[in-house]
Amino acid sequence: MSRKMLIDGEVNQPNEQEAHYDFDLFVIGAGSGGVRASRISANFGAKVGICELPFHPVSSEVIGGVGGTCVIRGCVPKKILVYGASFGGEIEDARNYGWEVNEKVDFNWKKLLQKKTDEIIRLNGVYKRLLSNSGVKLFEGEGKIVGPNDVEVTQLDGTKLSYSAKHILIATGSRAQRPAIPGQELGISSDEALSLEELPKRAVVLGAGYIAVEFASIWRGMGASVDLFFRKELPLRGFDDELRAVVARNLEGRGIDLHPQTNLTELVKTEDGIKVRTDHGEELIADVVLFATGRSPNTKRLNLEAVGVELDKTGAIKVDEYSRTNVPNIWAVGDVTNRVNLTPVALMEGTCFAKTVFGGEPSKPDYRDIPCAVFCIPPLSVVGLSEEQAIEQAKGDILVFTSTFNPMKNTVSGRQEKTVMKLIVDAETDKVIGASMCGPDAAEIMQGIAIALKCGATKAQFDSTVGIHPSSAEEFVTMRSATRRIAAGTKPKTNL
Repeated sequence: MSRKMLIDGEVNQPNEQEAHYDFDLFVIGAGSGGVRASRISANFGAKVGICELPFHPVSSEVIGGVGGTCVIRGCVPKKILVYGASFGGEIEDARNYGWEVNEKVDFNWKKLLQKKTDEIIRLNGVYKRLLSNSGVKLFEGEGKIVGPNDVEVTQLDGTKLSYSAKHILIATGSRAQRPAIPGQELGISSDEALSLEELPKRAVVLGAGYIAVEFASIWRGMGASVDLFFRKELPLRGFDDELRAVVARNLEGRGIDLHPQTNLTELVKTEDGIKVRTDHGEELIADVVLFATGRSPNTKRLNLEAVGVELDKTGAIKVDEYSRTNVPNIWAVGDVTNRVNLTPVALMEGTCFAKTVFGGEPSKPDYRDIPCAVFCIPPLSVVGLSEEQAIEQAKGDILVFTSTFNPMKNTVSGRQEKTVMKLIVDAETDKVIGASMCGPDAAEIMQGIAIALKCGATKAQFDSTVGIHPSSAEEFVTMRSATRRIAAGTKPKTNL
């Protein structure tokens, strides 16, 4: 059966006399993006092969697992631990709701760890079945490119399999990187943090992104002392500055010691634990040191130089707006391209790839108004522009609406932790161009707000929407008066 392919930006019918290939598509990497692209391509009638490293919770250059980072050592197990850690605060709050909770409440880390492992093993099997049910041929082993249309898979026993493919898709994701400091081998990445045999009593976290603040919240919620070190004045660079300050305040309120504008210079093994030295001359002892200092694209072992696939300075694969590399039949999606490194974005890119190449429907991923969440405790969630981004991009005035309040649940529990919500509005068009929230259920609420922004909702439409009472979510439709108006041409006040 002949299939429609995207060639040079246009959908053309392939030449009937073209070369025979073992597969229409071969995918290297069976994470979120690779699995999605494989399944949809197969549903369009393509013959698809995919390879992935053997399963293990902690990844390396030779182990991984179907499901990829998100399912095995990322979003899913992390969220399970966040749920586990959240019960610590919930038990504290329960006392003021009439629950007679004993003063000493024990936490069994090993039990939660086993439950987490059971779940990711289950999901690994689910993803394998999804591929099988779609007719995708799965190979377990390390894949690399040996020619413009050729891949080689090294199996567990060292046997090498070679296949030809009309199209090759790279979806190998990324891996955690470590800072180049003395003693860095004593630290761990998020991979190991999700599988520690013992819960640390004293934890040090270096970093200021998603992973750093999430693990700080997890370990603190489970009773550990936590010190969080980061280079800037506030954590979560790139998010709205006002909400970053809220997150920092909440982290401190939960008992996490923040060390802004501080870096680690050395780790030393001692009888009492790991001695941590900082560039401020501080020293402290920790049971575990987590490096949450960014991730690097997994491109080193793909043999890309053999076919001349171009990389950027970070090692990420360069692609065009259709996810195609400079080699016409080689494509890449997900974190390996270092565009927007989020699981749902990899899914979107995989879907667009399949539609473009095998569905006869050239499709570009749409990176506007991508919602996301940071699952610290309580969580932060955003969609659209931050206040700083809006000011930088604005052609006219910007209206900022904010609401800070004590959630109803806290009025009885006595917890002193404010929820903060924010809307950014284009004054001329009345369109809502950004929304942020830090507080309980932020991610669940923001998903609905994201739909509104995608549809181009105006502030008047928000105001005309009836709220759900009593709920925190209703605050998004009751912000009647602007907190401030920012004139066009104004420069952002902060660049923290």
